[in-house]
Amino acid sequence: MHATLPLLEATDFPAIHRGELQTLQVNLGYLCNQSCVHCHVNAGPTRTEMMSDELVELIPQVLRARNISLLDLTGGAPEMHPRFRSLVAAASELGVKVMDRCNLTILREPGYEGTAEFLAQHRVDIVASMPCYSPANVDQQRGNGVFDKSIAALQTLNALGYGQPGSELTLNLVYNPLGPNLPPNQQALEADYKRELRAHFGIEFNALFTLANMPIKRFGSTLISKGQFADYMQLLKDAYQPANLAGVMCRSMVSVDWQGYLYDCDFNQQLNLPLPGDGAKPQLSSLLGRGVAGDEIRTADHCYGCTAGQGSSCGGALN
Repeated sequence: MHATLPLLEATDFPAIHRGELQTLQVNLGYLCNQSCVHCHVNAGPTRTEMMSDELVELIPQVLRARNISLLDLTGGAPEMHPRFRSLVAAASELGVKVMDRCNLTILREPGYEGTAEFLAQHRVDIVASMPCYSPANVDQQRGNGVFDKSIAALQTLNALGYGQPGSELTLNLVYNPLGPNLPPNQQALEADYKRELRAHFGIEFNALFTLANMPIKRFGSTLISKGQFADYMQLLKDAYQPANLAGVMCRSMVSVDWQGYLYDCDFNQQLNLPLPGDGAKPQLSSLLGRGVAGDEIRTADHCYGCTAGQGSSCGGALN
């Protein structure tokens, strides 16, 4: 795999600083039941990296110490971590909202029966990968049969109340472009998704988040192999919108990797660019003693991916 960091480190991206810490995003590990081309963490069925029990038990302590309002769980497939349910329950007991970044198909895998019901019981917000409403496009990006499994999972979630009008159970979908292109207008694409999924499958959901593909890890390496890396970076830079800086996710979030190290975002995590500090890489336990408001955010050229066009964040487009 081609390394992308050497192509990103020299940057003219503007300096930014963190505000109040509201979200703790935790990567529970890289084990996943899928291997997607665009995956920026290279997750898959053969990955063995998983967060230790000791670190999982530390998370609720940090949530309480920093008065964090949202626990954002990601992976891999976070549901495949053996402590996923106990962590969700512990955070919920603290009154912390939990978000599960779900690939949908995990809900249909043997051994994960009842996961959807568990998520509904704890009122977990679901952010679900759904790169298109077309079977061919979804299977091209995520693997044969993924579309049908995803539709079945969405119908299960709808039956539990997720995405339904008047329900407290939130179901949001995520769109990533197939290749080195910016996502289309989020509002227009959301209307298309809602029309097509409702008409053909009776599926309801709350919102569609459009995200630009990051030029790192598996996707970045593919761009290099195809000779498209420089062109894609130029596309991101040409579409840079300064107004998006105010809403980028790193201003209110800290990302934690499976080993407990801290980063400004999930993308910096995958580039091994930890929170700025003196000497050793900051660990999760450090948040027990100090906050991070006002700290400088570490940037590189991939940050243009969050500020190009409508912008990208954990909540989709920024404008």
